Amino acid sequence: MPDASKRRVVITGMGCVTPIGNDLESAWKAVLDGKSGAASITLLDHSQFGVHFANEVKNFDPTAHMDAKEVKHTDRFVHFAMAASKMAAAAAGLAPGSVDPERGGAVYASGIGGIRSIEEQYERFKAKGPRRISPFTIPLLMINDASGQLAIDFGLKGPNYGVVSACSSSVHAIGLALRHIQWGEADLMLAGGSEAGISVLGLGAFINMGALSTRNDDPAAASRPFDKDRDGFVMSEGAGTMVLEELEHAKARNAPILAEILGYGFTDDAHHITAPDDRGEGAARAIRLALANSGLTPSDIDYVNAHGTSTPLNDRTEAAALKQVFGPDLGGTAVSSTKGHTGHLLGAAGAVEAIFTVMAIRNGVAPPTINFHTPDPECDIDVTPNQPREKDIRRALSNNLGFGGHNASLCLARFEG
Repeated sequence: MPDASKRRVVITGMGCVTPIGNDLESAWKAVLDGKSGAASITLLDHSQFGVHFANEVKNFDPTAHMDAKEVKHTDRFVHFAMAASKMAAAAAGLAPGSVDPERGGAVYASGIGGIRSIEEQYERFKAKGPRRISPFTIPLLMINDASGQLAIDFGLKGPNYGVVSACSSSVHAIGLALRHIQWGEADLMLAGGSEAGISVLGLGAFINMGALSTRNDDPAAASRPFDKDRDGFVMSEGAGTMVLEELEHAKARNAPILAEILGYGFTDDAHHITAPDDRGEGAARAIRLALANSGLTPSDIDYVNAHGTSTPLNDRTEAAALKQVFGPDLGGTAVSSTKGHTGHLLGAAGAVEAIFTVMAIRNGVAPPTINFHTPDPECDIDVTPNQPREKDIRRALSNNLGFGGHNASLCLARFEG
């Protein structure tokens, strides 16, 4: 049970923009239907690259969520952040004046922020000289432009900053927002992450690192978490936002309560800047800390949304970590990775996957790990292959691991009064 000395924190709204749907309802349906968002790249000329596909957000119009002038002055990752956050706020029933401005804040994450804007402004410089560099360049590339824009748009004057920790960034953002509310520094926080890194530098660098799948002949089947034949992750983009709220504050304004956040755990491997410690010790420790912070034991967890990137090393490491915590057969805990559907949203992955975890709790179903065909003896865990599984899910974990050795685990639960 939650620590009675802490203020309880609930989720009252969620919103997302993903390659499998530009709102929560369509994205969740695609997850249950086993759909992949991977397809040929349209955002750039990829003819010189060895990988020709990614998980792009499709048919997205930022002016549906932002003023056209502001769209010109902000990067694509901010467009996604604003869209996801406005949908989350609408779901939470937030209206002007419903929150004390000084008691509301935003912690928002991105792994690489405005990388597309950096490239565009450098091309301007090369073609037309330094005087044609946009005066908005610095805000365009700042990670904290997302949280700053949210503060302006929603009038939030409390805690506000950006978070960067590679692929665990948005779990850190949610965990830190949780802490601000638990410590009495805010009553309501917008928290999540956004990424728009499908660019010349982003794609090229990940290819040369050897991190991406090269299944150009079958993009939809390229991301195959925990499968023996996995060969890398698929680049993705999008955003996810949660509205976190102190329980009594939420009740006072009759807000919908979707789930409760019980706690989190953060660690680092201190091992290698891009490769996880293949013993899984750091990831296992993050999970144990999340459980301890939540007042739970491994047997209390019904479902784990795994990081499951579809890279050879990550999936083996995460399977080892899960077995350390839950035992060799994981008991009755279901596991799956939704990256087969979405690809890897990098700094936004944790937020989107935490949202899917809440949906799993609310709908009593463990999402499938799609594209799973050949079991890997080094990942010998039940990963809910290919089909969703009905299951009573009261408490769940959402895990994310990131370059830099970062490990993050978030504990979410059905709200039970």
